[in-house]
Amino acid sequence: MSLQSSRTVDAVARPALTPTCVWRISDRLVIALDDRFGDPDDSYVNGSQVWLREDGPGGTVLEWRLHPVAGYRRPAGLGIYEVFPAVALAAVDGADSPAQAEALWDGLECFAAYGDELEPAVLRAAALAVLGMEPDGAGLVDHDAIGDRWGRAGGAMSIVAALLAELGSPAAER
Repeated sequence: MSLQSSRTVDAVARPALTPTCVWRISDRLVIALDDRFGDPDDSYVNGSQVWLREDGPGGTVLEWRLHPVAGYRRPAGLGIYEVFPAVALAAVDGADSPAQAEALWDGLECFAAYGDELEPAVLRAAALAVLGMEPDGAGLVDHDAIGDRWGRAGGAMSIVAALLAELGSPAAER
């Protein structure tokens, strides 16, 4: 085997690991997101809610993503961009909610957007400072493997549970 083909085999065999922080969903988390970030920058049909913010060291853009529950169904009468604001308003003001946060999202993930590299401890410290809540798990995960499993399951699995399991977090069992 040539030196070049040996490098190719090594590159293929090693997963790309991404530093990440993960929080389980709660009304407290929804209120913190609403208070600190406001409405999401983007919302998706699958239920994901995304904020892109320059919260990382040196202005590194961090992606904050609420992951939907397996089998996500948007509350009747709401457009995709109306779901988070309606649920957050209910959590903050005690108003009637179109759905409980736990019925829509499993939790929040934060990671460096655009493939920027951050050490896991640096990301955790930045995320904690911005959100004001200790993550349920932090460290390195294989996004590609989790995405592949999610795709094979037809979206019928918890991305947050998979992330927490990779992180070895006891919160994965909840």
